[in-house]
Amino acid sequence: MESWQENEETRRALRLFIVLTRCFDSVAEHARLDIQRSGLSISEFGVLELLYHKGPTALGLIAEGVLLTSGSLTYVIDQLEKQGLVERRSCPTDRRVTYADLSEKGRALIQEIFPAHAERIHLAVSGLAPDEQETAIVLLKKLGLA
Repeated sequence: MESWQENEETRRALRLFIVLTRCFDSVAEHARLDIQRSGLSISEFGVLELLYHKGPTALGLIAEGVLLTSGSLTYVIDQLEKQGLVERRSCPTDRRVTYADLSEKGRALIQEIFPAHAERIHLAVSGLAPDEQETAIVLLKKLGLA
């Protein structure tokens, strides 16, 4: 029986894993440093960004969108509320559902910081040409769904 060291497919998979991990770490570091300059945590920024693009959103959907547990999201929303950046609203048709929305202060903040953040991400992935970025999107989605 051949060992994993002798199996070319396994070695290639391990190389791919290492390359993906290093790539993610590199791009994520650009994002992290940019977010850190705003004075927000990554989770706080993620919630503000989601609300900026999606509008008022149920807390459960926010948790899914920013990959947080419901308990962690509650903490993040509490912190954003204390800063006056987010408001909670009860759903008028279902008392079990609570929505979060940007306050005026929150909207002003994310409108101010998001364009520079988007440009930072653009620069972080600029090692690939636009057509290569499109190919990477297709391939990485395929890999993620496999």
